[in-house]
Amino acid sequence: MKLLIVSGLSGAGKSIALQALEDLEYYCVDNLPLVLLPTFIQQMIGGAEQWAGHDIAVGIDARNTLPDLMQFEEILRTLREEGVDFEVIFLEADDETLLQRYSETRRRHPLTDDATPLIDAVRKERDLLRAVSASADLHLDTSRHNVHELRALIQERVARKSSQLSIQFLSFGYKNGIPVDADYVFDVRCLPNPYWKPELRKLSGQSGPVREYLGQEPDVLRMYEDIRAFLEHWMDKFVADNRSYLSVAIGCTGGQHRSVYLAEKLAACFRRNHEHVQVRHRDVS
Repeated sequence: MKLLIVSGLSGAGKSIALQALEDLEYYCVDNLPLVLLPTFIQQMIGGAEQWAGHDIAVGIDARNTLPDLMQFEEILRTLREEGVDFEVIFLEADDETLLQRYSETRRRHPLTDDATPLIDAVRKERDLLRAVSASADLHLDTSRHNVHELRALIQERVARKSSQLSIQFLSFGYKNGIPVDADYVFDVRCLPNPYWKPELRKLSGQSGPVREYLGQEPDVLRMYEDIRAFLEHWMDKFVADNRSYLSVAIGCTGGQHRSVYLAEKLAACFRRNHEHVQVRHRDVS
């Protein structure tokens, strides 16, 4: 029995994540009072015959009291001492995205009232959930994901039956901002840029002509080898630390050519020895 504790900011997609997990036969409970979590898990374990084969996902949000949320690390320690196999997933998004989503859906934020405008409620919630966020095994920034993309991301990154490390290689463009949920960020803007080749400008790093161009550049190959060697050197440390997720972001100016090429090349390399490797291109148009 595997336990996923799903938390995050209101409007960041927690309910969608739980629905995606429910479709994958997780037994899901939303908005469980945090102090009841250990008792709930023990009840589920006690009925193991009934729930055999079912993993559990529990939604925790800011409607818990601050004193309860401050006990989050202690509650996790209790679960760990009792031998419960669990992971904490935290979903977040930038303030602008959260405000836009609430404006579009006309839903009420759980922390708003007559004296608390929406932006203040969003910021208050960030503070309330700070302890939960700090304990998360995986952070997912959903600012650039629609409903369907988030469902797919949950299936790829979270809903795994294996205990092996899940690795994601993410390409991005610095002009659109650095991804906040990356463990490592590598800047490859110093490399030769296919953008300045008119015949390559509208292509991506996945296309044959761009791959051929970059594959012949010594600095590109040297950068690839340096990143690969760094990650291979430290990968065992992540596994030894019982980490379940590793996100590696590769950034160039626009996120179209160099970062895409290197993310694909690194993913292909690490798939040889790791079962769970995904590649995602955030800014490919």
